Amino acid sequence: MDTVRYLQLDVFADKAGGGNPLGVVIGADEWSDSAMQRFATWTGLVETTFLLPPSQPGASYRARIFTPSREIAFAGHPTIGSAHAALETGLVPAGSTQLVQECGAGLLPIRIGQENGARVLSVEAPRARALEPDVLHAKLVRAILDRTPLGALPPGFVEGGRRWWIAEFADEATLRQWQPDHAAIARLAKASDSLGLCVFARSDSQEYEVAVRAFPAGVGIVEDPASGAANGLIGAWIAAGEPQGKLARGYRVSQGREIGRDARIGIRIEADGGVWVGGVTHTVIDGQARWR
Repeated sequence: MDTVRYLQLDVFADKAGGGNPLGVVIGADEWSDSAMQRFATWTGLVETTFLLPPSQPGASYRARIFTPSREIAFAGHPTIGSAHAALETGLVPAGSTQLVQECGAGLLPIRIGQENGARVLSVEAPRARALEPDVLHAKLVRAILDRTPLGALPPGFVEGGRRWWIAEFADEATLRQWQPDHAAIARLAKASDSLGLCVFARSDSQEYEVAVRAFPAGVGIVEDPASGAANGLIGAWIAAGEPQGKLARGYRVSQGREIGRDARIGIRIEADGGVWVGGVTHTVIDGQARWR
């Protein structure tokens, strides 16, 4: 029976309970792939990560990311949460100003900052690229969005660490009230080998500039409370579509209210096109796990 350190975190939340849960295992260096997958399936969380010694020069640690059904190369909230766990447990020096995560998507830089007395971690998302959608897939998207007032930017199919369909809604009220056809989104995700559909709208709120909802039916999730990878792609889509627009250098995101959460995500877009996705993480559980 192996005993490892296990943390359960809440990622992208101003206070615990508002963000996206994550499990993190430290000390499973000798575990097999199947043992990691069984543990991730058992936790029942959207993702569970395993922090391991790095195998590439320059990396601070190596993260393997598992959903309940398979290993994936990259996801936003597991990356931010893993960096938080590495700092909290002393896996990396507490005085670090930047980390480098090694994962299936390569070496990802992570910035460490402070905001209102809380530690804010930001990752540079894998570079996004627009994909040419199949005619049938584009037709499926149009059917899903039928009769929904859309915003200034056209729907798109984008890849960067993950594949997502993106659509802008006309206003925040439309986004908040939207009742999507989840079965249709699942068909789209399967047909296009993508996670599904994420939608956004600009906001007049004083607390955030963009509201987001994400439906990753491709991994069996109805609606995601906080989506780092999806928000990174939305940021790249906005910057490419409106390079001189008011959101082209970054903005604040609200996500998850429709499912009882209140996630907050910061987007920063550099002049070279790099998109940084960040937020605050809270440690909710810190203990030991026993696993054979």
